[in-house]
Amino acid sequence: MIKVGIIGGAGYTGGELIRLLINHPEVKISFVLSSSNAGNPLYQVHTDLIGETDLHFTNELSSDIDLLFLCVGHGDARKFLIENSINEQVKIIDLSQDFRLNENSILGKRKFIYGLPELNKEAIFKANNIANPGCFATAIQLGLLPLASIGIIGDVYTTGITGSTGAGQGLNNTSHFSWRANNIQAYKSLAHQHIYEITQSINQLQKEDQLQVGGEGQGVQFVPWRGDFTRGIYVSSIIDCGLPLEEVRKTYKQFYESALFTFVSDSMIHLKQVVNTNKCLIHIEKQGNKLVVHSAIDNLLKGASGQAVQNMNLLFGVEETTGLKIKANYF
Repeated sequence: MIKVGIIGGAGYTGGELIRLLINHPEVKISFVLSSSNAGNPLYQVHTDLIGETDLHFTNELSSDIDLLFLCVGHGDARKFLIENSINEQVKIIDLSQDFRLNENSILGKRKFIYGLPELNKEAIFKANNIANPGCFATAIQLGLLPLASIGIIGDVYTTGITGSTGAGQGLNNTSHFSWRANNIQAYKSLAHQHIYEITQSINQLQKEDQLQVGGEGQGVQFVPWRGDFTRGIYVSSIIDCGLPLEEVRKTYKQFYESALFTFVSDSMIHLKQVVNTNKCLIHIEKQGNKLVVHSAIDNLLKGASGQAVQNMNLLFGVEETTGLKIKANYF
């Protein structure tokens, strides 16, 4: 059994991680740390867990584990690892953005690998520390990586909409039901923090003699939207492309032929196909010289906790889909 600890188990990603791991056949949860909830049963915070587990939150950190999940806010993961001594033998999967970029990926003796399995599976197999990708970043990258692999990405224009859980559990003006209901809004236009990891991954696949995304006059132009629903991300990316649609579709299916959670659909996709799953669905359209790539994920699963479990399975040599064969909330 893989003994795991969870730091920050009271939020949305921590709760989803607990739900996945208590039913994972190869995992034992050793502790869930939440200083504000120490001593309380997990089901007091995550009320759907009543009857599922008798575990209680704790404020005591233990190194008697194989893997530590960090489900804390951006900036807090690095701070936690600096302030707490974690045995070097303990593997870490961080769900914040603290270690995703190459220039921030090293802390002391720990080197974090960017944990997008469709891009870095071989490196993940050999890693000890994983920087779990962002939710929008996952959806957008999976829509673009096959094009990057054949070197035809220049300017990308992307719009994506996300559910209210993408804002985290803390309340603010735009996460209240009375604001979200019957409402949408753009935010962080052309300045979303996930643009940098998207650019990094695209350039990882582009060859040195091909156009590097992010240079002057070209790059990923991203406008995110807040949506009137609780979970899921739907993204549409527009790219100039002179190749025939069937050739592009063949490139996508070849790129993802060994991927266990990413699928290219010949028909238009929608959000209910992926909510409550670890899947990413992709559909491609073309009008003239403009290619449109649609991609959809569940922001809390493939965009966060599900992908973290997928990475855990790879780290420990467990079959990749273990604990992640869950059904969509279709109706």
